[in-house]
Amino acid sequence: MEKRYFALLAFGAMLTLTAAPAHADAIDGHWCHEDGRRMSIEGSQLVTPGGTSMEGDYERHGFAYVVPDTEPHAGARVSMAMQSEDIIRLFIPGQGPGPNPATIETWQRCELTM
Repeated sequence: MEKRYFALLAFGAMLTLTAAPAHADAIDGHWCHEDGRRMSIEGSQLVTPGGTSMEGDYERHGFAYVVPDTEPHAGARVSMAMQSEDIIRLFIPGQGPGPNPATIETWQRCELTM
């Protein structure tokens, strides 16, 4: 009986030590682009790369919002999706006629520095 108790205790300790943070399986968190931009998502709340606090359309592994008038790509509906626990891809549709293609950006999870 004592060996079984010890085995269960050791297994529980191993699970605790190897558990990933709760945010790792959701888009919630702080995100950084290699050019220095930052954004933060918490449920439907977003702080945009331009610093605007606003609401967007939240899904566990995705998020979408309309860019505020004061930021680049104003009026565009940006959508993002998790590619892994630490990487998201943003899709910014092209605007206007002619050769104005969509932009796809890669962002990485980071610490809050906003």
